[in-house]
Amino acid sequence: MNKTIKTSRQQGFSLLEMMVSVAIFTIVAGAAFGLLSVSQKRQRTETAVLDTFQEARLGLDQIVRDSNDAGYPAANQFTVAPAANTAPANSFAVTPVAWSPNYAVPTPCTIGGSCVSPGNFDLIIETDIDPAANNGVEWVRYKLVGTTLWRGVVSKSAADPMAATDAVLFPYVRNVMNNAPAAQIARYQATYPAMFPGGNPVPIFTYFCDPPAGGAAVPCTAANNPSSIRDIGVTLIVLATETDAQTNRPRLVELSGRGHRINPNK
Repeated sequence: MNKTIKTSRQQGFSLLEMMVSVAIFTIVAGAAFGLLSVSQKRQRTETAVLDTFQEARLGLDQIVRDSNDAGYPAANQFTVAPAANTAPANSFAVTPVAWSPNYAVPTPCTIGGSCVSPGNFDLIIETDIDPAANNGVEWVRYKLVGTTLWRGVVSKSAADPMAATDAVLFPYVRNVMNNAPAAQIARYQATYPAMFPGGNPVPIFTYFCDPPAGGAAVPCTAANNPSSIRDIGVTLIVLATETDAQTNRPRLVELSGRGHRINPNK
């Protein structure tokens, strides 16, 4: 009895099928990696914006706190008022906001006039930032240099406040664009039309003074001197380190606050 053995041949993929499969896989993988790349870029952008926001928020909060405490302690807050001619220079605050030049002269400079500081981008607050330390009154200075807002603290002395604080300034908030060049402002306005009114720099510090007749503080004028400052408005426009992942446009954050001095004038 003869048995017939049948063999079968298994069919594999043809070359054409393999090429089509590889092409489809390449397209799908490319699309997936493309989406992944976009997602990573967006994550970097959002992380940079968040970091910028946090740094600016911390800086703004500190400026507002210093503004609230400006002018502390005034001479009339002592049981026995310190004598101006014999007390240590930093035993009490003569003014909420120190000025330059001619700080030692009894007649202060005028805001927006003869004052170099306080100005739109330069502020020196006179206060005791840590009463528990019992180390007297300090000058706390904020100064915009280029795109970096610097901060410095030094004990009040008989020196000019600007000269005394220049040596202790350190970088505080980076990428501050309030005083950017006109060409940069025009570029930013293309994305944020309302951010720089009139295409002009935006002051970091704006000042509100006690009116002669009393009442709520009003915007200071060149007729006012720094000793009458009651409120300090603060605006920070900060640029994120990463551009938008899709549009490649700059990402900016604008934060605003206002400090209200609660201490008396004298």
